Amino acid sequence: MKRLIFIAVLFVTTIGVSQNDAYFAKATELYNKGEFENALNYYDRILDNGKHSAELYFNMGNAHYKLENIGPSIFYYEKALLLKPNDPEILNNLGYAQNMRLDAIEELPKTAMGKLYESIIKLFNFNQWSYLAVLFMILFVLAYIAYYLLNLAFRKRLFFVSGLLFLGLACASFFLAYLSYQDFKSNNPAIVFAREIVVSSEPNDRSERVFTLHEGTKVNILEDLENWLKIEIADGQIGWTPSENLKLLRDF
Repeated sequence: MKRLIFIAVLFVTTIGVSQNDAYFAKATELYNKGEFENALNYYDRILDNGKHSAELYFNMGNAHYKLENIGPSIFYYEKALLLKPNDPEILNNLGYAQNMRLDAIEELPKTAMGKLYESIIKLFNFNQWSYLAVLFMILFVLAYIAYYLLNLAFRKRLFFVSGLLFLGLACASFFLAYLSYQDFKSNNPAIVFAREIVVSSEPNDRSERVFTLHEGTKVNILEDLENWLKIEIADGQIGWTPSENLKLLRDF
């Protein structure tokens, strides 16, 4: 009985993968023909099947960019970056899309150490740092076994030093995975999807207007209260806006 269930699950999974591949190929064909709306329909079908990837989000960002949909194009480029941090092609296209925004917000200045820390942390996401740590730990174990089994002094020293190096890299990768995860938890980014939104000092329609934002601007959500969200923008300004104005990036 268990074998039949396993075969059934494998069969359904195989069908799903082949179907998604067919949708992706069709969407690419339509994109190359300039039929961007139709291409997006096929990309959406892949998402409906529960499949997501940096490549998928990148292509969706490209299609929306061609249609001059500022908010959605930035949204999908940013989602692609969550899965593939610091990818030069994604960053390049995101930069073009961001130039279409109306808001020009200056980020708070960072120290040299802060910039270095951020560049290291964002080399990979926390999952990738974890995989890297596991890989280095496996290499450490293999080097230790080789050191234990070999007789020649030169080779024993070589694998001893290699083992220490792999152990150090494993510990560093685990630590960076932890820092990356803490950074992930402390941030809840979203993109403005409305043409223009008013950000208020309090979560109600009667409070003072603090500033306005436009489609495509990235914000960080600090708190939610019923249908209102407390947000912070890159220059440090904080306020409240209705949740319907924003779309969360981490919705997968």
